[in-house]
Amino acid sequence: MYTTTNEEGILNNYATEPEIYSATYPFPEEQRRYAFQGAMVILLVASLVLTALSVS
Repeated sequence: MYTTTNEEGILNNYATEPEIYSATYPFPEEQRRYAFQGAMVILLVASLVLTALSVS
């Protein structure tokens, strides 16, 4: 951690900056997994909404 002290003796701490890197486009297998997860979430939310509507 990088720390400086001003004239009044007050410390000022600076966080270390992470290394910057470029994101990579997901592989076709990852894309299929993301699509499957999205479909499961849509089914879950739809079932929760329908359950709430049927109970009320």
